[in-house]
Amino acid sequence: MSEPKRRGRPCKPRSLAASPHVDAFLDMLTAERGAAVNTRLAYERDLADLGRWLAQRSLPLETAGTEDLRAYLAFQGQGVGQEFPAPRTIARRLSAMRQFYRFLVSEGRRADDPASALDNPKQGRSLPKILTEAEVSAMIATAEARGGPEGLRLVALLEVLYATGLRVSELVGLPMTAILRDGRGLIVRGKGGKERMVPLSDPAVAALAAYLPLRGHFVVPGRELAQTPFLFPSRSSLDGHLTRQRFAQILKALALESNIDPEKVSPHVLRHAFATHLLDHGADLRSVQKMLGHADIATTQIYTHVVTERLKKVMHDHHPLARRKTVEPSS
Repeated sequence: MSEPKRRGRPCKPRSLAASPHVDAFLDMLTAERGAAVNTRLAYERDLADLGRWLAQRSLPLETAGTEDLRAYLAFQGQGVGQEFPAPRTIARRLSAMRQFYRFLVSEGRRADDPASALDNPKQGRSLPKILTEAEVSAMIATAEARGGPEGLRLVALLEVLYATGLRVSELVGLPMTAILRDGRGLIVRGKGGKERMVPLSDPAVAALAAYLPLRGHFVVPGRELAQTPFLFPSRSSLDGHLTRQRFAQILKALALESNIDPEKVSPHVLRHAFATHLLDHGADLRSVQKMLGHADIATTQIYTHVVTERLKKVMHDHHPLARRKTVEPSS
C-alpha cells in the first residue's frame, strides 16, 4: 500500500546545490529578507541547476568566474533539447546568482563578485491572461446555483477574490481577524509581512455574511470552531486552511461547469481580472497598486497595456473605418 501524500506547507528544504554556502544563503533570505517558502525553493532550484552545470566542467560553485556564469546563461538561452527556459525563468536564475555571489562577498568568502558584470536577458512583455466580466459573472452564478455549504463557500471565495485582487496565498490563509469590525474591508498581510487595507464590494460582504454561519462545516471534526483561526478552514489540510492547489482545482471544475475553458482560469487570472476591470471602469493606477500590494507601480502598469490592447481589438473589430479597404487614387 502506497504511503499517503502529505499536504500542507513544505518543510525547510535541504540544499541541492554543490556548495556548503548555499544553505547559509537561503537561511539569510528567509530570516533577514522575509522570503516566502516558494521563493526560497525557487532560488534553491536555480542554484542547484547552476551547480550541476559547473560541476560537469569541474568548477566549484563558489569559485566560478564571470565568463563561467556568462557561458551558463548562454547555455540556458540555447535550451535543452526542444525545451527553452522562459525569459522570466532565466531572469530569476540571474537574480539568484547575483544575490548568492553578493552574499559570498559580504561574508568574506571571496573578494570579487563574478555576477556583477552580467547583463540582464532581454524579456518580451507578456500580457497577463484575464477573464471578461461576463465570464466572471457566469462563474459566480454557477457557484450560487450549487447551494449548500460548498457552494456558499465558493461564492464567498470568488466574490472576495474578485473584489480585492488578493494573491491566492493571501486569500486562502486569511484569518478571521482580517475582517474589519464593520465587515466592509480586510486587513491583509502580504509579501514581506507588509499590511494593507482592501475594501470589500457589497456582493463580497453579502457572500461572506451568507457563508460565515456555515464555516464550521469545514472544521476538522472534534475541533472547536473558536480554535480555528482561518476564514476558510479545511478538514484535509495540515495547514488548517484551504490550500492554493485545492482552490485552483475547484476553480477549473467550476470553469468547466460554466462552459469556460479551464486552461484560462486560475486564482491569479482572477487577480488579473480584478485589476483590469477596475482600470476599464476608470480606477486610477495608484489605487489599484495599493490594493494589489505591489511595491513598485511599474508592476501595476502592465494592466494599462492590457486595457490598451483590448481597446485596439474592439476598435479593429467594430469600428466601421478600421475595416475599410484603402482606395487607390485614380490616375
